[in-house]
Amino acid sequence: MTMFSRTAARLLCGAVGPVAVAVAVAVGFVPVAVSAQSLVAKDAEPGSPAPVAAPEPVPAAGQDDTIVVTGTATRSVAQISGVDMQKILPGVSPLKALQTLPGVTFLTADPWGNNEQNISLFVHGFNAQQLGYTLDGLPLGDQNYGNYNGLSPQRAIISENVSRVTLASGAGDLGTASTSNLGGTIDTFSSDPRKEMGVQIDQTLGSHSTSRLFARIDSGTFGNGNSFYISGSRQKAKAWDFNGIQGGYQANAKFVHDDSNGKLTLYAAYSDKTEPNEDSTVITTATQGTAPYVRPFKFPDFQGMLNYLNSGAYKADGSNYSNYYGVAARTDYLGYVKYDWNVSDRVTFSNQAYYHHNDGVGIIGGPIDVAGLPKLFSFYYPGQNLTTVFGGSGLATRTTEYRIARGGLVSTVGIDLGAHHIEFGAWYEHQSSSAYRRWYPFPVNDPTTPYQRPRDSLTPLITQYHSEVRVDEYQAHIQDSWKLLPTLTLQGGVKSTFQNASQRVPTQPIPGSFTGSVALPVGKIDTHKYFLPQLGALWDATDTEQVFVNVQKNIRQFQTSAAAGLSPFALGSQAAFDLFKDNVEPETSWTYEAGLRSHHALSLGPITGFEGQISVYHVDFSNRLLGISPTPVVTAVVSGAAILQNVGAVKTDGVDIAGTIRFGPHFSFYDALSYNNSRYEQDYVSGTTTVGTAGKKVPGSPDWLNKFTASANYDIFDAQLIGDYIGKRYATYTNDLSVKSYFTLSGRIAARVPLSEGQIVKTATVSLNVTNITNKLAASTLSIGAASGTFNQFPVAPRQVFGTISVGF
Repeated sequence: MTMFSRTAARLLCGAVGPVAVAVAVAVGFVPVAVSAQSLVAKDAEPGSPAPVAAPEPVPAAGQDDTIVVTGTATRSVAQISGVDMQKILPGVSPLKALQTLPGVTFLTADPWGNNEQNISLFVHGFNAQQLGYTLDGLPLGDQNYGNYNGLSPQRAIISENVSRVTLASGAGDLGTASTSNLGGTIDTFSSDPRKEMGVQIDQTLGSHSTSRLFARIDSGTFGNGNSFYISGSRQKAKAWDFNGIQGGYQANAKFVHDDSNGKLTLYAAYSDKTEPNEDSTVITTATQGTAPYVRPFKFPDFQGMLNYLNSGAYKADGSNYSNYYGVAARTDYLGYVKYDWNVSDRVTFSNQAYYHHNDGVGIIGGPIDVAGLPKLFSFYYPGQNLTTVFGGSGLATRTTEYRIARGGLVSTVGIDLGAHHIEFGAWYEHQSSSAYRRWYPFPVNDPTTPYQRPRDSLTPLITQYHSEVRVDEYQAHIQDSWKLLPTLTLQGGVKSTFQNASQRVPTQPIPGSFTGSVALPVGKIDTHKYFLPQLGALWDATDTEQVFVNVQKNIRQFQTSAAAGLSPFALGSQAAFDLFKDNVEPETSWTYEAGLRSHHALSLGPITGFEGQISVYHVDFSNRLLGISPTPVVTAVVSGAAILQNVGAVKTDGVDIAGTIRFGPHFSFYDALSYNNSRYEQDYVSGTTTVGTAGKKVPGSPDWLNKFTASANYDIFDAQLIGDYIGKRYATYTNDLSVKSYFTLSGRIAARVPLSEGQIVKTATVSLNVTNITNKLAASTLSIGAASGTFNQFPVAPRQVFGTISVGF
């Protein structure tokens, strides 16, 4: 056994016990980065269903257990199917489901991954805003919490309607419609209507008064290749550590017309969600061992909140004072029409037109004399009694109000020329977005709730700013897949990307009222990159082994929001904006990947097969952007205009090893081990101070990860156990503070109800899911914005139990 194999075995032993060691040794260097439930056929066609090694429990109606064939890619690609998503937890976010894949760290303070305010996602050292996201090819933006160019996958589609989620963990496809895919892409695919008419109803009940109802009606095939479905969901759950109610309503509809000429697809989605936010705990060097684990809201105990304010107890809590409430409300309308035209037996032409409208608001109701607010309010109400100004309660309501209207077109032409497959593609999008920062009264005799938007019943006392942004995105690519030999394919191509953005500010903040800000900038900033190349190769070394290599350059265009993110439009003066345009470059990366895939049918006692993948990667990340916080507390309510600058490069080296071993038709064991070393290359200067970050590790991203899934099925029963080890994470840029590693378990057991033929009910399944089985207390998401001395953390949600009944008619 080699040095690396011994190291992997030691880590596995520490994380998940000796069984995982046996798996690592048995698989060697070729575990798999695919579903634990599916056997991938290497010679399958791209996009085709892969055969399975063992009979699966019959999926609920509306699910398509389709497998992405990773063996056709020159890059490291992994996936999880919609069926396996629902086994993790019914209604789980597509992003949360990716936590089972190698190289992925996804954390959030709720079990479904729905609350976007406290989501943390890292893939190979890149954070969520440095990845690209699509739904059926439609761009979803960069997932910034302050919405400006998209929406989350869990709002774009109901979880139960997902067919599969694909992760390209190093470099995404050249044709991905994204301006942020610096470190890879996450592509979510909706399931098509089923060929047979049917109805599916799922009801989940569980901890903290959870109730989730999902219903879907499929038409079955009718007419000349026509089919459709309509579906809806309603989720309501109490937040686990305070009396907030999270959830909302969603609806999806999809129509498909498929014939020999091509495939027409129409898709529509509606989402109206309200997610009470989990306030993070402020951690400092002095309080790391004593800071509270949770920081719950007082809502709906208004009298208790008044007593808390009047007694002065909130001052003793310091930075970890309690707000009355906080919530994120988002309403989205999304739709597309797509036609995949079979022009001839050698030419295809695909066009997708889409539109998205979002109306969102983030709301905080809290004390008026914390976090520097008295100074802010003094600019607007100098010398006045602020308690009287804001309604006599000692509270005020702060909102950030968002609007997005965007539409675009994605077009692709594919041409087969013997050994060559040529692809041309283009994407255009126009974005119109606005952001308001407002402060509303909080009347003592008529207290507001987190479920009403203040603008509907109150007049704002302060409109701190109003920003209007317009953006045009243009992207084009060309690539050639050349089958040089029957066993060797070369792939090369180039992408060009152009972003033209402008901002106007009808309402400016009073100079000095917005920390570090004189005025928000107005004007244009254009970024054009003509040459982003990609080159890869795929070699079928044997009938069961495949080697891939890939080199690719990517860019992350500047964010274009005055409300959040590393955006030049959030800079604090026109002079700072003009200086930024002249001197700052967008982030870029060169990603180098190589790997080996393998699959074998075996006859080694109880072991009957395995499939696996090992991939190694190196990333040169240049022009890293850093927003230097203007406030000592990372998530201060008063906010402010950060100083935004390039601060050097990051070097990343890593390896992912993943594999599935099968023990006959009834049991399989999947394990994924990942090591990532992402380090800053240079120090940076903040004002006149040099901050020593050279050689320090990227905070928030652990070095070591290990995940496993043990799956079993027999007759009507199936069960799985999921383990998740997350290594130590640093929490500041200088690595002077960190959080400990931890390990969690979740599980599921289910049974199909035996039914006789001819009954109205065709399928029925009862399942029980348990999250955080050991009730682990640990740090979940980290909010990192300081060089040293402080960070913010969110808690891991406690053990929760959910039961689901799924019925198909």
